[in-house]
Amino acid sequence: MNQQRRDILQMLSEGKITSEEAERLLAALDRDQPGPVGSTGDPAAKGAPKYLRVVVDLAENNPDGPGRVNVRVPLQLLRAGVRLTSLIPQHALQQASDEMRKSGVPFDLSQLKPEDLEALIEHLHDMTVEVDQPDVKVHVYCE
Repeated sequence: MNQQRRDILQMLSEGKITSEEAERLLAALDRDQPGPVGSTGDPAAKGAPKYLRVVVDLAENNPDGPGRVNVRVPLQLLRAGVRLTSLIPQHALQQASDEMRKSGVPFDLSQLKPEDLEALIEHLHDMTVEVDQPDVKVHVYCE
C-alpha cells in the first residue's frame, strides 16, 4: 500500500473525511495510476489518453489567409481544475454560472464533479471529431 492510500485511510479513521470522500479519493488515485502500455503501436493499447488535442487549419483561400491553430491540453490540468472547484464557495460558483449563462454558455459549474470528468475522458479515448469545410479543417481528439 502506498503512502497516499495510508494518508487517506488515516484521515478517514480520524474522522477528518467521510467514507464517501475517502472512496472518491481512492478512486482518483486508481485513475491517476498509469495504465499498462501495450507492446504494439496500436493507440488503444497505450492506456488512457494524456492530452486533448484541437487542430484548426485555415486554407490558403480563406479571407483571413492561411493559418494553423494547434492546442494540446494535458488532461491532468482539466482534472486539477475540476478538483479545485470544490474549494470555491457555493455562492461564487453560482455567480460564475450566472455570468456564463448571460454570455450564452448554459453551464452550471456547481454540477461539475470529478467523476463526471473521468467518465468524459474515458469516452474521449475512442472519439475523434473532424470538420472539413472548403476553407477550414478542425480535428479534435485525445492522444
